[in-house]
Amino acid sequence: MEFAFIPLLLVLFASIFQGSFGLGMKFMSPLKWEAWWFVHATVAMIIVPVVWALIVVPDLFQVIAKAPSQAIIIGMLFGFLWGIGGIMFGKSIPYIGISLTYGIVMGTCSAVGSLIPFFQIDNAISLPAFPYVIVGVVIMLFGVAVSAYAGIKRDKLIGDTSGGKINLNKGIAIALVSGVLSAFLNVGFVNAQSVGIIAESVGALPRNSSLAVWVVVLMGAYLMNAGYAIFLLAKNKTWSSFAVSHSSKAYVWSIVAGLLWFGALGIYGQGATLMGGMGPVIGWPILLGVSLIVSNVWAYINNEWKGAKVPFIWLLAGLFILIVATVVLGYANGVN
Repeated sequence: MEFAFIPLLLVLFASIFQGSFGLGMKFMSPLKWEAWWFVHATVAMIIVPVVWALIVVPDLFQVIAKAPSQAIIIGMLFGFLWGIGGIMFGKSIPYIGISLTYGIVMGTCSAVGSLIPFFQIDNAISLPAFPYVIVGVVIMLFGVAVSAYAGIKRDKLIGDTSGGKINLNKGIAIALVSGVLSAFLNVGFVNAQSVGIIAESVGALPRNSSLAVWVVVLMGAYLMNAGYAIFLLAKNKTWSSFAVSHSSKAYVWSIVAGLLWFGALGIYGQGATLMGGMGPVIGWPILLGVSLIVSNVWAYINNEWKGAKVPFIWLLAGLFILIVATVVLGYANGVN
């Protein structure tokens, strides 16, 4: 049985970017959130994917124009829905805290984003990889749950800064919906694959064809994210935030976060494409699970677990479970 090391390594490398881009959000000040996010979304969802795709996909815009309109519409729609999921993520935090929100959203997003594409494959249940995929996703969910529990215990010890009034039922409901919608980014990627096929037909390398797909999906994502930022800029009358003094550092981090964010998706798309039809099924939960490990490494470096010895032990247990899940899913990709 041949183990697909290179595609798996690409997804793991993408996870480093995915787990690191959030560092930029610590440096928004003095920009308002909506100003910082508008710049970030423009870099992450328009400038970087389009420029990268233009470099590696011949006649990019002709490729998109030739693609079936259904693929374009569905890809953009799922990208747009993913944007709504991101907004709902923020709405859930004041009700149940950052750690529990993150755990629910990551777990739901990982499972839904893997299983929907899997069951779109013909005779999915009869595939040899089926039991490994299911077991891997279940282990991944368990690892996310343990990591979230560690975060909740940490918050109780050193304080949760979400600053909202606890409403468990409402917060969990919003977080679950957010997780489902957030998974649609991967579902959109799968359902817009005909764009990539056309890109290959005009000379793009198979791994680079995924970049044409992302351009389509992220057009929908950008409409939602930029639209929401513009809505807040108008509502809060914060247009002047773009010109606030001493904001160069915030702008730099907004751009860096955008580069890291799409760097993760771009490399993930290459790895998933090289994995074949099972790529998005296996690659997506690996991307999210390993990025959770990376983000917690950064949190540890930034002393976010200082003074929380017992919760940190729980975190290590959760991260170990995530590693086991990654190994199982990686193995599943080689099962024929």
